[in-house]
Amino acid sequence: MSPPPNPAVDEARAEIVRVGTSLFARGYVHASAGNISARVGESHLITPTDAALGFLRPERLALVDAGGEQIAGDRASKTLTLHRRIYDTDPTARFVIHTHSTHLVALTLAGVWSRDDVLPPLTPYYVMKVGHVPLIPYHRPGDPRVAELVTARIADRAASDTPIRAVLLDRLGPVVWGPDAASALAVLEELEETARLWLLTDRRPEPLPSPALDELKDVFGSSW
Repeated sequence: MSPPPNPAVDEARAEIVRVGTSLFARGYVHASAGNISARVGESHLITPTDAALGFLRPERLALVDAGGEQIAGDRASKTLTLHRRIYDTDPTARFVIHTHSTHLVALTLAGVWSRDDVLPPLTPYYVMKVGHVPLIPYHRPGDPRVAELVTARIADRAASDTPIRAVLLDRLGPVVWGPDAASALAVLEELEETARLWLLTDRRPEPLPSPALDELKDVFGSSW
């Protein structure tokens, strides 16, 4: 039996489809790689397993209740546990995006800046819009241990007053989140483009100096 109509769920369905179409059109996703979810009240919407994000249909998105039971749509993505744990750990998260973005996956193959910060603070907008991004060691797609590692990183950074908006899964790509779709997209785009810049410059540029980072914190409230 289908759940009763819910305008908030319908709006979230349309937003996920819009984001998937945009990511595909701009080359941030390919084939059936990646997944998108939204939190709606105590429920979650997530793209189906093996779905092509550029060709999503709203009625086929998986709707999952507060207990993790699927109540509508096609079979949920195998990364559902990771998405749900992010929502549980970061109360500000309402939208999560995971892609296999080319330059970020390439960065994990070429070597990240450090395991706590996959990229140095190269540009002011990277510092302001993205911030710290830790590397999560490789596990197979859908491995529940990834959720434990990611949520531990979220909790650790929150405790040190430098909350994170993203992690990078080794050989698999970024997972980003935010209070809405636009915020999560901004993190993903800035993260991918900064990785592209760093790789294009053969990873030679120096990070912004400490005085510049302090100024960004004082003027814009960015944390680094």
